Amino acid sequence: MTAKRPNFILFMTDQHHADYLGCYGHPVLKTPNIDALAKHGTRFENFQVASPVCMPNRASLMTGRMPSLHGVRHNGIPLSSNQVTFVELLREAGYETALVGKSHLQNFVSSPPVLEKRESDPNLKAPPSHLAQAVRDKLDGSEYGYEQPGFWSQDRPQIDLPFYGFNRVDIVTGHGDGVGGDYVSWLSERAPNASTLIGSENQLPHDYQCPQAVRTALPTELYPTSYIAERARAFISEHDDETPFFLMVSFPDPHHPFNPPGDYWNLYSPEDMPVPEAFRRNDWTPPPHVQAVFDSRTDGRALLNGMNSLGISEREACEARALTCGMIALVDDAVGQVMAALEEAGLAEETVTMFTADHGDHLGEHRLLLKGAEQYRDITRVPFIWSEPSASARTSKALGSTLDIAASILDRAGLEPYSGIQGQSLLPVIEGRKGFDRNALFVQFDHQRSHPGLSGPPRVHSLITDNWRLSVFHNAQWGELYDLKNDPGEFHNLWDNPSYSSIRSDLMECLVREEIACVDRVPLPTSLA
Repeated sequence: MTAKRPNFILFMTDQHHADYLGCYGHPVLKTPNIDALAKHGTRFENFQVASPVCMPNRASLMTGRMPSLHGVRHNGIPLSSNQVTFVELLREAGYETALVGKSHLQNFVSSPPVLEKRESDPNLKAPPSHLAQAVRDKLDGSEYGYEQPGFWSQDRPQIDLPFYGFNRVDIVTGHGDGVGGDYVSWLSERAPNASTLIGSENQLPHDYQCPQAVRTALPTELYPTSYIAERARAFISEHDDETPFFLMVSFPDPHHPFNPPGDYWNLYSPEDMPVPEAFRRNDWTPPPHVQAVFDSRTDGRALLNGMNSLGISEREACEARALTCGMIALVDDAVGQVMAALEEAGLAEETVTMFTADHGDHLGEHRLLLKGAEQYRDITRVPFIWSEPSASARTSKALGSTLDIAASILDRAGLEPYSGIQGQSLLPVIEGRKGFDRNALFVQFDHQRSHPGLSGPPRVHSLITDNWRLSVFHNAQWGELYDLKNDPGEFHNLWDNPSYSSIRSDLMECLVREEIACVDRVPLPTSLA
């Protein structure tokens, strides 16, 4: 182990299928710099998100708490400043704290919500706006608009610090080449004509058919990933060696649109990509919500430029996979640059480095693209690597969760967590000793938009164990049950199979216990009664 108060770097990607790294077994993609982290640490093979959506899971990472507790149940709800983050504890303990890249703890757009509201009874008087919700909040205040375009359109916008515990922020908002935040001024200084280089309307010619495949005209050195690498390197080079630091380096890629810049566009070919298993088998009957996604694409109802799952062809799947590999290769190069800066600063031996993602992408599995209410492990499972300078390579099958990252960092820094944190420290696993015990993981999914195969906005609660995945859908009489040991691709739904009724019953009981465990225990009592 390194010093008692080590530095920390947390690398994070956006919408990254866990298997899309060399160290996770991808047969084509090369990621030598991220692989190097795994050579000096623990690589978790069964690491799951708290929710397979950007804002809820990022809020869970920061708080170590489930979405139903911290309140960011789905995209569109900013993380309240009333929620304590582990970064705040590090800051209070004397750490310099910095965020470079994507936060997405607040809304990216100012568009009105689309969540279906309860119909008002015309015979009853409606409550005033300040009493219309069961919980008072000020989430529409200006302090929750730091990631919206309107804030960044001001002259010299400045985020009030600390920002969820971060003393320094170089922020990137959005996805693709046309992102916002601090990146915009950086880009305009280097390319006054940048507006003619970004977006699908300015893209270079190509013959890809995949939805949201955009061949950006923005050169690699001006792409957001390069900006993030530059600002992270600057933080390290400017750092005071006497003060420990926590640096979060958060990339918007490989989230769609699929637009690797420059030579990274052609770095991998669709013809070299493994064809997803769903296109190679004829014994699969898609569950109702998946079939509905296919049907919406077939009859032209699918929103091809949206954020939700799409049904795709084999060709489109292989194209998306190749472009994703190009985007990840650029991220890997950026990780290498940051790690080189750490070496040059003489801080490598004092720094714990981590790599993870906020959630996955179907990337052609089950003939789907992007993510949604389909709770396959392609979107709930993410990479997680914990790297210590003096450690040897270790692979763990322990059931880890995004919730555990906060508790683990605090433990490694020698800090007691706050009451109400739900994650467990992974240090016993990382150090190869006893002390970590988990048999099941709880995953929550909630969404504003209605799903074509479900009644109203989808709400799904899932239980994941070493061998099983059980999912229960709100307002649905059916569910999902998969034998992960014998059916790792999750193709045979055993929910209605009478031979598995006892297993389903046991897992339902386990899910109920997880639900009980997730009832909030804070605020703590102030008296006996």
